[in-house]
Amino acid sequence: MLTSRFFRPIIIAWLIFLAPATWAATTLVAVASNFTKPMTEIAEAFEKATGHSAKLAFGSSGKFVSQLENGGPFEVFLSADDKSPIKLEQSGLAVAGSRFTYALGKLVLWSATPGFVDDQGQVLSKGGFKHLALADPKLAPYGAAAVEVLKNRGLFDKLQPMFVQGENIAQTHQFISTGNAELGFIAFSQVIDNGKIAGGSGWIIPKDLYKPIRQDAILLKTGAENPAAPALLEFLKSPEALAIIRKYGYGLAE
Repeated sequence: MLTSRFFRPIIIAWLIFLAPATWAATTLVAVASNFTKPMTEIAEAFEKATGHSAKLAFGSSGKFVSQLENGGPFEVFLSADDKSPIKLEQSGLAVAGSRFTYALGKLVLWSATPGFVDDQGQVLSKGGFKHLALADPKLAPYGAAAVEVLKNRGLFDKLQPMFVQGENIAQTHQFISTGNAELGFIAFSQVIDNGKIAGGSGWIIPKDLYKPIRQDAILLKTGAENPAAPALLEFLKSPEALAIIRKYGYGLAE
């Protein structure tokens, strides 16, 4: 009897300790490359807050759609646009009604060389460079936005022969940072520090030169039965996650 009374509190305490681990799950998430830094930080906060974990894969939104249409294993998709999640929803690969805008992207013209890019983007018309980097506009929404900016400035035809296209925005940043392109279009989040462009030189492009980059998230049907998948989408709407998103220069949908 004494033994039973002695061990019972220990067993209860042990069960309480094990409960979060027992219910914890891992979700596989496809994330647009521009959102690498904030999503890495959000995933860490998500695990601390819920016990669930998120395994992240980064790439171009267009390629992720192709993978998902061919049986890709992802359970949550954080796109760099709103068209890709809509396409998946319409094709029956995503859970209807789960889509929402988690961030509004900002485009910058950036060079790793200090003083190379002026704060009005006049360097585009003045020249003095041989290569202009941008993400493939057929696959990456930020690349499509870059093309839109050049067309609005009347510079597309002139500068198109200088294009160096990255598969995604991460590769585009690499082209510029390594000097393979003197300048290029990337996401503000890739070079932000305390609300400003850190290192090199850049022009934060006015919003009226390109359509809003609405980045939508959606629950895929492969993750409908995994508690970690909808939990992650819900956490993206939390004050903690929204603060991280703002920190990296993104806007929030109203």
